[in-house]
Amino acid sequence: MKNTGGPAFPTTKANYDNYLGDVGMTLRDYFAAKAMQAEMTDGIHESDFAWTAARAYKMADAMLAERNKP
Repeated sequence: MKNTGGPAFPTTKANYDNYLGDVGMTLRDYFAAKAMQAEMTDGIHESDFAWTAARAYKMADAMLAERNKP
């Protein structure tokens, strides 16, 4: 199973007592979104979106790995 880093915006269980669904964005998704945003500021073409998304998740995985080092 891929390390997701847990929820990006954690909250208390009390806030989810009546919530029907998952807890939302993971920290991995948040890191990938930030990485992709930075990549897109360079002006990419539509054909590059899949490559950019894959690269963003690789960067997110690297950030999580670095974050979990002692």
